[in-house]
Amino acid sequence: MHMADALLSPAVAATMYAASGTAAGFSIYKLKKDDSAQKLPTMAVTAALVFAGQMINYTIPGTGSSGHMCGGMLLSGLLGPQAGFLSMIVILAVQCLFFADGGLMALGANVWNMAFYGCFIGYYLIWRPIMRSSLFSGMGPRKGQRGRIILASILGCVITLQLGAFSVVLETTFSGITELPFGAFCALMQPIHLAIGLVEGLITAAVLTFVHESRPELIMDARTDDAAASSNGSLVKVILSLAILAVIVGGAFSHLASSNPDGLEWALFGNEESGYSANMGLDEEEFGVESKAADTAASIQERTSFLPDYAFADSDSPAGTTVSGIIGSAIVAAIALLICFGGRFFRKKES
Repeated sequence: MHMADALLSPAVAATMYAASGTAAGFSIYKLKKDDSAQKLPTMAVTAALVFAGQMINYTIPGTGSSGHMCGGMLLSGLLGPQAGFLSMIVILAVQCLFFADGGLMALGANVWNMAFYGCFIGYYLIWRPIMRSSLFSGMGPRKGQRGRIILASILGCVITLQLGAFSVVLETTFSGITELPFGAFCALMQPIHLAIGLVEGLITAAVLTFVHESRPELIMDARTDDAAASSNGSLVKVILSLAILAVIVGGAFSHLASSNPDGLEWALFGNEESGYSANMGLDEEEFGVESKAADTAASIQERTSFLPDYAFADSDSPAGTTVSGIIGSAIVAAIALLICFGGRFFRKKES
């Protein structure tokens, strides 16, 4: 769902930067009041894991399309909406600047579409109400909590990806891209992201269930009857497990990513080469909005992206993907840690 600059007019791009910036400012303000020491390492490794996970596109059978996780629900389920949102900003900014994944002018829109809904809408309207409910209570504390985690993860990912996909349609419509009829674009974007959201929900549920089984107190809004249950593993063990998973996913599993276009590319350009529909039938070389702002953003990306498209420049070596996954995950983890330490520093100064 990473939008390219050509899909947005400068006015719409600026509006989305303002909206995402406002949400980021609110998140920083709230995070400065959070004294949880556990959040530092958890934020670092989960942000790295989501970065690595976004490198893996999984095939949507029978469509000629693929999808990848967004990660907003996973991060907010472990960190809360504010820390989760800031983590997503770090992930998307690193992808954009260092790997040329998503347009720089479109970064504000990508943050809104992929992070805001999962972290804020998904958390406050889906995750927290379900986790604080009495659903599955008859199954016992641990099994009941596990059931709520699975339900909230799947429902949250499906709904928030639908919102993100619909926002893409709205943003392109307001940008005046006449080649994209509103109804036809919706009819392509919504169903494919329904399938993508379902797969992400299952992945999110699996990761959060693992954390719950080891350290239930790390799960946001866990009911008190479950939080009192004994943990099956140390915090260090959980953090190391997630860190190792991030390295394996980014360094090795990324080679298994589907070559099919993702949901947005599939809707725009189709996949006729593999025998599937042309969908909107746009020309990948000549489509969208041309603007001086987009040209400037592209020139900046050319200078900052040292591993464009997660590969060595002018090389098809698979080692480029491995290096990209490991280095990218490390950069994301380091920046996430700096955000956490920065928040703790300012809290100490204020006190």
